[in-house]
Amino acid sequence: MTKTIVIFVTASSTEEARKIGQTLVEEGKVACCNIVQPIESIFKWQGKLNVEREVLMIMKTREELFNTVEKRVKELHSYEVPEIIAVPIIHGSKSYLDWVIKETESKI
Repeated sequence: MTKTIVIFVTASSTEEARKIGQTLVEEGKVACCNIVQPIESIFKWQGKLNVEREVLMIMKTREELFNTVEKRVKELHSYEVPEIIAVPIIHGSKSYLDWVIKETESKI
């Protein structure tokens, strides 16, 4: 069975998240992109502590599309080093996971 994953990406704004999410869904690289806002991120960048408001994208796709999604996010993203991480979906509704597979078939 094809493995499905969730990819988390943070963005600087709702507009940037929508642009990235809509592009990836239109291109069939992800089946769905949820946008959660606002989130507060605390991190060090270039030695400086930062506390920033960001937007979180939660995208569902097939594991074999991760590299394609990562490359496309980097092309569309404003950050020098965007957060792009994936976690496996261990269990889920069969009908939903089948839909994720169908929406992303033949998109590598």
